Amino acid sequence: MAEEHLLTKSNLKYLYWTPAQQLTHHTVTGCNLNSGDLLGTGTISGTEKTEYGSMLELTWGGKEKIQLPSGEERVFLQDGDSIRMTGACHGDGFTIGFGDCEGTILPALEDSEFW
Repeated sequence: MAEEHLLTKSNLKYLYWTPAQQLTHHTVTGCNLNSGDLLGTGTISGTEKTEYGSMLELTWGGKEKIQLPSGEERVFLQDGDSIRMTGACHGDGFTIGFGDCEGTILPALEDSEFW
């Protein structure tokens, strides 16, 4: 197993709209909001390159390579690459974690019953 490498670390403070503004935008045109609905922020990118929120931004659209500790380079994810995203909110004396979201890129199937 390859060693882990931190690609980016951002902060909710860089959102263009606050969560309250996002909720207002969602409902102001009459879109119903129900208990259990999930709202997402999309990509959160900071002001420094280490805070960019996607591989597309980190590599300037594939123009700049990311050097991994193993010596490999990436501009986009490749088959076999694993990614883990984590998130937490920190308050005065407490932390609320959201657990890990983890996955591995698998190669496309040549013959699939779905195509």
